[in-house]
Amino acid sequence: MTWEVVVVGLGGMGSAAAWHLARRGHRVLGVDQYEPGHTRGASHGRTRIIRKAYFEDPAYVPLLERAYELWDELSRTRGEVLLWRTGGLLLGRPEAPALAGALRSARAFGIPHELLSEGEVRRRFPALSPPPGTVGLLEPDAGVLRPERCVQAHLRAAEAAGACLRFGHPVLRWQEVGSRVVVETAGARVEAGALILTAGPWAPRLLAEAELPLRVTRQVVGWFARPSGIRESLGPWFLADMEGTILYGIPDPEEDTLKAALHVPGEPCTPETVRREVSAEDTDSILRPLRRLVPGLGALRETGTCLYTMTPDGHFVIGRPPGCGRVVYAAGLSGHGFKFAPVIGEILADLATRGTSPHPIAFLSPERFAASRGAARA
Repeated sequence: MTWEVVVVGLGGMGSAAAWHLARRGHRVLGVDQYEPGHTRGASHGRTRIIRKAYFEDPAYVPLLERAYELWDELSRTRGEVLLWRTGGLLLGRPEAPALAGALRSARAFGIPHELLSEGEVRRRFPALSPPPGTVGLLEPDAGVLRPERCVQAHLRAAEAAGACLRFGHPVLRWQEVGSRVVVETAGARVEAGALILTAGPWAPRLLAEAELPLRVTRQVVGWFARPSGIRESLGPWFLADMEGTILYGIPDPEEDTLKAALHVPGEPCTPETVRREVSAEDTDSILRPLRRLVPGLGALRETGTCLYTMTPDGHFVIGRPPGCGRVVYAAGLSGHGFKFAPVIGEILADLATRGTSPHPIAFLSPERFAASRGAARA
């Protein structure tokens, strides 16, 4: 078969891109080196936060509004719940970057929210013991996504729309040749009119010629028995900005657990060299601040690792490798990208088949790194 588009990497972004392409009627082939649901990359972990009052930059809010629409559409299409609107609580001093940034986005886009004093936080969320001077921003429409379930839903929807998906096919190399793109995997050589690369922590290798300043880091997460103040109702997730260190906790919508981790870049690694074992030192780094904020925290039940692919400014990169008119990629999602999966998939489908997208993505262009690339060459 002659393919119109090949998608390399079928995690959060690639599975969404395959769905958008297939439902538009394109002949799409998706390939991945592992089976769906694997834990070697960044599209796992059982729960992920979704929010609109985005402290990272208000420019993300229009993309988030579209992401919410698409998650709801996918839920209806598959007949299963993918997004729980649990609410979300940001904590910190008023001047903390997460609080100030979230409030800026909420006011700029009219996102419903409540500002809570320290006393109101303690009264309404008795499981939490915030430090003196803490305030809260409560976003009722924030929620929780199931990443493994979301990826499977995108894959099943893509296949139902006609996509061909192949797993266990590592990509060795790709090349743009005239009006076609050639992709070589461990098991086949395929050609297509366009290529989408959504390789997560494998992006530094597959996009080496793009000279993107990407850094892969190891992250550790833990799952704890919920404290009594959270066990009685689902409650919101919380994210606390504590003097530049961000700690988050996510009550599971379907289990009696609280997932918690530090949202900070971890030790540099690659997908091949990452330490998968979790040490006592790793868990202590989470437990120390977590127990101060959640004094009644239950026992540690499970640990795990995942990978961040970081950019220097913490913003995503969506673009084309230099000199390539038929290849598009999304990379460097910097630990906060999963919630955007359906809209990034839509953007990538637009770029691969139409050359442009109506979504406002100029701020995510790789051109912002042009000066640093030139300096590195010099």
